[in-house]
Amino acid sequence: MRPFKAVLFAVAVSALSLGTARADVKPHPIFNDNMVLQQGTELTVWGKADPNEQVNVSLEQKTPNAVGVAAVSANADKDGNWSVKIGKQTAGTAYTLTVKGKANTIAFKNVAVGEVWVCSGQSNMQWSVNQGETPDKVKEGAKNPNLRLFYVQRRPASTPQYDIPVTKTEGIWTESNAETVANFSAVAYHFGQKLQKELGVPVGLIHSSWGGTVCEAWCSKEALAAVPELKYFADNAEKSFAAYEQLKKSYDPKKALADYEIAHAKWKEAADKAKADGKPAPKEPTKPGANPPSLNPNIPTALYNGMIHPIQNFKTKGAIWYQGESNAGRAYEYRTLFPTMIKDWRKQYACDLPFMLVQLAPFRGGASGVDYAELRDAQLHAAQSLPKTGIAVITDVGNETDIHPKPKGPVGERLALAALGIEYAKKIEYYGPVLKDAKYASGTATLTFTHVGGGLVAKDGDLIGFQIAGKDGKFHPAKATIKGDTVDVKSDMVAEPTAVRYGWVNFSKPTLNFFNKEGLPATPFRTDDAPYTTQPMPKK
Repeated sequence: MRPFKAVLFAVAVSALSLGTARADVKPHPIFNDNMVLQQGTELTVWGKADPNEQVNVSLEQKTPNAVGVAAVSANADKDGNWSVKIGKQTAGTAYTLTVKGKANTIAFKNVAVGEVWVCSGQSNMQWSVNQGETPDKVKEGAKNPNLRLFYVQRRPASTPQYDIPVTKTEGIWTESNAETVANFSAVAYHFGQKLQKELGVPVGLIHSSWGGTVCEAWCSKEALAAVPELKYFADNAEKSFAAYEQLKKSYDPKKALADYEIAHAKWKEAADKAKADGKPAPKEPTKPGANPPSLNPNIPTALYNGMIHPIQNFKTKGAIWYQGESNAGRAYEYRTLFPTMIKDWRKQYACDLPFMLVQLAPFRGGASGVDYAELRDAQLHAAQSLPKTGIAVITDVGNETDIHPKPKGPVGERLALAALGIEYAKKIEYYGPVLKDAKYASGTATLTFTHVGGGLVAKDGDLIGFQIAGKDGKFHPAKATIKGDTVDVKSDMVAEPTAVRYGWVNFSKPTLNFFNKEGLPATPFRTDDAPYTTQPMPKK
């Protein structure tokens, strides 16, 4: 008779072996019910399984007239990673994606094939429908089973991540309706709704944004390290992540609480004194928790690692981007940083990813009064220097004291116009006037434009926002007059003009009013190349 302990050990080993033999195959979390797969391109489906396990994947569509099935299989590698390719599919609904391993089968229902766009940036992209101008009205018209939404959880990481967290509202695909759009990106929703209606195919939106974040946080380490002017970001990231790992190892909640109590006592003393002196109180220290503080999302590469890398294998048509406020103080650097990020994403997504960006809304900005103007110019530079890169101009959507203007409908719809015109080749006017050329004669600057559309328009009176300068480089307010498809600009203060600027301010009072007849505003511009105020001074 076998000893009792030996029997228990044998049972345990048997159970462990059985568990290993019956480990479930797991597709990547981005695959679930209601998803949209990108049409017209080879699709990648991937996940985890036992080492060397065979995984069978099929995509089936049942229609009233036929049943179509694409079936493929692959073996997981020694680390349990598997990936299969499914051939190009046509737009439609009623698809089922089935993944089968040796111990389990998963069937994802209500799958659609259409157009997939990733929607990223900082707070103005994160801003939800509920935070917009007319949330109740927007939600009334939100029911659209052919518009699908996916919310990536906000999560910084020190290394590129594989998976994404899944909760009741994050990491899952849902159909658009009043409930699901309420806390979804308003800009992304309005973009997707217009795109879906214009194209007549299912549209999937992958929302991955975080308020208050900087552009360099959304870049890969490799991309930053490869550009001499940006390499310091990669170096800083390495140091910051190493310091954070050390903090996690050495974190002592009792000591942290004791330090906090000392700091809080000092704060209270300072706050009481400030109150007595009629001055603002200093910021109150944050009480520590049982775990170390979260990783700072603004460390370079942190958001690429945690929120872009995990989804980049999911075939995607393009990206929309609303960010720049957090980089406005470094607008000159943004001229290099932002195009680097766009090219990085295209490399990481392994395609010529169309990229539609939002030019910053009017806002008071920094003390120079032009840092936002310079950031807008850097954004325009990216749109004009990179292929398949569009821009949504929103000079008529802004608030001097609120960095989050509530109207998001025009923002998303203009992004959709840019995508429809640039990527989908629709015969529409998708931009407002864009400066083409400037000529100077007889004390007048004559400007010509592309994207004139049905004609140039000055809304609500004479054109405003134009400035003109002579050889001394000093700009003066100018009178601008529309002459057919051109604009004449002049000033009594400038006899021989050499440069013109339009909208070269953070916030304009009254609102800039240069449009085309399609109702699209002109992008701010300048014809000179004077150094930005945000441009570092040359080293002596």
